[in-house]
Amino acid sequence: MSIWTRISAALAALRDGEPLSAVFDRLRAPPERSVAFTIGVIALGAKLAKADGTVTRGEVAMFRAIFTIPPSEEANAARVFNLARQDVAGFDAYARKIAAMFPAGDPVLRDLLEGLFHVAIADGDFHPAEEEFLHEVARIFGLTDACFRALKARVVPGTDPDPMAVLELPPTASLDDARSAFRRMVRESHPDALRARGLPEEAVRVAESRLKALNSAWEAVQARHAA
Repeated sequence: MSIWTRISAALAALRDGEPLSAVFDRLRAPPERSVAFTIGVIALGAKLAKADGTVTRGEVAMFRAIFTIPPSEEANAARVFNLARQDVAGFDAYARKIAAMFPAGDPVLRDLLEGLFHVAIADGDFHPAEEEFLHEVARIFGLTDACFRALKARVVPGTDPDPMAVLELPPTASLDDARSAFRRMVRESHPDALRARGLPEEAVRVAESRLKALNSAWEAVQARHAA
């Protein structure tokens, strides 16, 4: 039984008036954890798209691209998306539920936050409400402020791409510290590492921009120390 078949079954079992968050809670134990995670990710995406007051086609299209919804299952995903917008549970409730599935700061949570950043800018604007939303999600996920700033610098157009910020380091970090951070982050961003974490091919392609930003940051740091 595929994950989307199980999601469809879970939605079919919704009782009258039952919020989507209650369905999520019933599915948190293995082997349904993957179903709950997928529902939680869609819910976060729906609530993020609504954060600036308007859900655009670009945001929905970006979400579908990064988080991979098979064409045959778009109706089920759309139902989850629409239910999430109506659910009384706030985005922070879903973020906490997802965070409880992983250790604090787990790479999967970082990958998820990066995907949400891409959804936020899909309409060509990075609204203050979206930034506040993502910053709170990062806090709940146990990700550092340095990680949040790095993701913002790498993804949001017009953000000052300070090379040390991209490498999640303080401005005073040494060249050796920068080299170590660069190598570690490149390893974590390798397509094989991303696939091992269960990311779809679309998200692996998004990571190509991450690698470009890391390479540019490392080159800038080297140039700064050579000056």
